[in-house]
Amino acid sequence: MGDESAAEEFRYEADWDSIRSRYEVPEWFRDAKFGIFLHWGPYAVPAFGSEKYPKRMYIDGISGKSQVNHYAHAEENYGKVGEFGYKDFIPMFKAEKFDAEEWAHLFRKAGARYVVPVAEHHDGFAMYASKHTRWNVAEMGPKKDTMRLLAEAVRSEGMKFGASSHYALNRAYYPKKNPDWDTNDPEYADLYWNPIEKGALPSKEFLDHWWDRTTDIIDQYEPDVLWFDFGLDKPGFDSVHAPILAYYYNKGLDWGKEVVFQDKNMKNESFPEDVIVLDIERGRMADIRELPWQTDTAVGVKSWGYIEDEEYKTSDYLLDELIDIVSKNGCMLLNIGPKADGTIPQEDREIMLDMGDWLALNGEAIYGTRPWKIFGEGPTKVSAGHHSESQNADNVAADVRFTQKNGVLYATSLAWAEGGSFTIESLAKGNPHDSRKIDSVFFVSGGKPVEWKQCKKGLVIEAGEHMPCEAAYVFRIKFAD
Repeated sequence: MGDESAAEEFRYEADWDSIRSRYEVPEWFRDAKFGIFLHWGPYAVPAFGSEKYPKRMYIDGISGKSQVNHYAHAEENYGKVGEFGYKDFIPMFKAEKFDAEEWAHLFRKAGARYVVPVAEHHDGFAMYASKHTRWNVAEMGPKKDTMRLLAEAVRSEGMKFGASSHYALNRAYYPKKNPDWDTNDPEYADLYWNPIEKGALPSKEFLDHWWDRTTDIIDQYEPDVLWFDFGLDKPGFDSVHAPILAYYYNKGLDWGKEVVFQDKNMKNESFPEDVIVLDIERGRMADIRELPWQTDTAVGVKSWGYIEDEEYKTSDYLLDELIDIVSKNGCMLLNIGPKADGTIPQEDREIMLDMGDWLALNGEAIYGTRPWKIFGEGPTKVSAGHHSESQNADNVAADVRFTQKNGVLYATSLAWAEGGSFTIESLAKGNPHDSRKIDSVFFVSGGKPVEWKQCKKGLVIEAGEHMPCEAAYVFRIKFAD
């Protein structure tokens, strides 16, 4: 009885040791493997350059991956910058075709197990019914709580629901070099924030406002996942790190559910690595990480939000990336960018459905799995760290990734082998990883048992000449008792 009472009374203190004493990354997250990220806001109205249009429309010059001039685009299409400012896109952001249930159904068909929309980006516009700023989606633009609608729809489809906060960068986001710009008008300081000196640390006023907005998201929407962008790791935010983590984890206790806090600082300077989930932006790990982690990346190359001339990755590439991440104890959070009217671009939709089709056939090698003794084999190297994805080459059939579940080993080749003949060198006779005799090999992707032999050069599998799906090919390997 004493232990039960102590468990009921436990509260996390704003102290790393207190948090470490109790918190573990929940099994549901480790099992989920694949989530959908959503960058959606007024920056979808110009649909140009990138989601950083709110900032770059005040900078006259070429910038961003698109290498375009946002300032010139704004002046050509909307009028003189400063007279027409970012605030003026908000009434044009109507989301008139937004259908939360249709979105959630699509994400479920894509194979996602959790969904994380952006609650507020650097632009300062709250994509939820904020109690601390008038610049929010319930009072302006769509004039409805799209976050609430999406949360209900996602959860009704059996998925977990999260929220991301990028607001920490808002204080230093908008250029203010021209005194006549609306970014310097005190009337709009609650959107653009007050002018600050270069290099200045966040003021108490900003930290308090950040706290109010962040806890408002937590309290209202009870997110299963709370994701933070790089801004929270900037100098001057250290005073809120342990308190916000304790606040969120205590809310999880109040709600009776296990929650996940995600941050990007790989050096563990903001949050110790064992009390949160590390998130890597547009990058991966080179090897298995003992602690669970996540990659956040996007279907698009240029932007996180919707733009009209996006360059899209292939579903084949993204599936290879997902499989590699899972083999190393990670999850993938894949971003799409809906249009301003609330529709999801056809390219985004097709990529998600392709991934869903593959996962429907091969998901047993992904969901609920854990890493094997090695992540895989093959000639194609993976670059590690934030923003490293552009350095990665396409995979070949000799690139194999391993996962395991319930005593079964899964080997997934990341391309089709010539003639359907696959050789897995790490499972050669006498290999150092597993001395047990192989009992059977089943071709999951093809839905059939296959001929195989274990010899000194490897496990040689004859899958037949028919390629049953695109992207990658899964074999279920059982060992003799």
